[in-house]
Amino acid sequence: MTQTNERSSSRLILVLGDQLSQNLSALSQAEKARDTVLMAEVADEAGYVPHHKKKIAFVFSAMRHFADELGAAGWQVRYVRLNDPDNTGSITGEIARAIGDLSIANVQVTEPGEYRLKAALLEWADQSQTDLHMLEDDRFVATHQEFRNWADGRKQLRMEYFYREMRRKTGLLMNGDQPEGGRWNFDAENRKPANADLFMPQPPRSDPDDITTEVLSLVETRFGDNFGQLRPFWFAVTRAGALEALDHFVEHALPLFGDHQDAMLEAEPFLYHSVLSHYLNAGLLGPMEICRQVERAYYEGRAPLNAVEGFIRQIIGWREYVRGLYWLKMPGYTERNHFGATRPLPDFYWTAKTEMACMAAAIGQTRDHAYAHHIQRLMVTGNFAMLAGVDPHEVHEWYLAVYADAYEWVEAPNVIGMSQFADGGLLGSKPYAASGNYINKMSDHCSHCCYDVKRKFGANACPFNPLYWDFLARNADKLRGNPRLGHAYRTWDRMDPEKQAQYRDSAREILDSL
Repeated sequence: MTQTNERSSSRLILVLGDQLSQNLSALSQAEKARDTVLMAEVADEAGYVPHHKKKIAFVFSAMRHFADELGAAGWQVRYVRLNDPDNTGSITGEIARAIGDLSIANVQVTEPGEYRLKAALLEWADQSQTDLHMLEDDRFVATHQEFRNWADGRKQLRMEYFYREMRRKTGLLMNGDQPEGGRWNFDAENRKPANADLFMPQPPRSDPDDITTEVLSLVETRFGDNFGQLRPFWFAVTRAGALEALDHFVEHALPLFGDHQDAMLEAEPFLYHSVLSHYLNAGLLGPMEICRQVERAYYEGRAPLNAVEGFIRQIIGWREYVRGLYWLKMPGYTERNHFGATRPLPDFYWTAKTEMACMAAAIGQTRDHAYAHHIQRLMVTGNFAMLAGVDPHEVHEWYLAVYADAYEWVEAPNVIGMSQFADGGLLGSKPYAASGNYINKMSDHCSHCCYDVKRKFGANACPFNPLYWDFLARNADKLRGNPRLGHAYRTWDRMDPEKQAQYRDSAREILDSL
């Protein structure tokens, strides 16, 4: 990347598919009268993992709508569609083509969210000797440098302490220099199972307009073999639609979000969750505008503190934290494999054809909606993959492919670090390993599953039960010293050898069947 103070009379302003904000730094430091915005649908980005059909449709339609909004606001927009016969298939190829067509020497872009694309842009600029100006993405609360400063000298990077710094920086839910309610974290109040008799608000659904209908046809033609159900397609694809979804969540779901954020119900894929993350991660919403609106609901008495704090923690705590960790540890973070796991990802992650009711439900709704909430991702599909010893890179690529909100900067730390413990404890203090009892407590899946959650091993036993103990036994050399697992290992050590063997034999049969 070259830096210079001399600019040609016009610049090419690259806007990527997850940068759909008119407050983007690359646009804020551009001039409508002389600069040209480049947006491009390219095969490289649409196909580097087999993205869910709904995710591709959402991104392409949102990009097209955003390009129209930029044009209406007075910007000169060069928009390249996927089926343009001259489309080169790559972001760098489209930059080069635009430079040649428009006789532009300078390119300006906000830093991409994924390391691979940033590296590709910088390498291309160096090789082509193009004047590329890469600006910081200021849509986040913490800068890269702020996170590095916080992480410097810490052996363990725990989100809770970073979150407190973000609360202080933003002033969210702060009473002077103290947290509102006298506590930083109300998570202990947010672990209640849900009852199917409760009223469950559904996220608002948008009918496809002409632009979206055209995109849906394109996706059916070009990506018909990809994972997931494309229709019905109900995502909002504009900022106005995303704002309506935010208003709907705050009014209808936020009050009970905290109580039931960890719950799972077979027939309720959304419960009280916001279903806003794909809008936020694509740029249609900003983190602080979401948090301020949620905070206002608390101060106006429309939502309790445990719900509001829990939601804000997910955005300025967890979301900011995983982004900081990703950029701190890339490249190489996605290749970490602390347990040396090598098992291929089971086919049922793509088909949902499994007799485990919890897995079938989580994967089935992922197929249908390109969505599952954090407990389904962590304690069902992620937990099973870790217990079964699945290669964490394959798990990572599956999560990156199947969710509409998945971009590597947010997905990789959640999977490699939290879900699979493949970073060896950099992110989490212990593996999120659990037997079937946790799922039974937090869901209604076990009540109709063909496996018996109360059976510990043997025929018809819930597979999570023997796999849990087998995971601890085969990884004892790496986990026995973890103080948070001391009770589990003491329980294992007290078992008679015959019972231990029964657990491990059952686990072996399950793993062999995969």
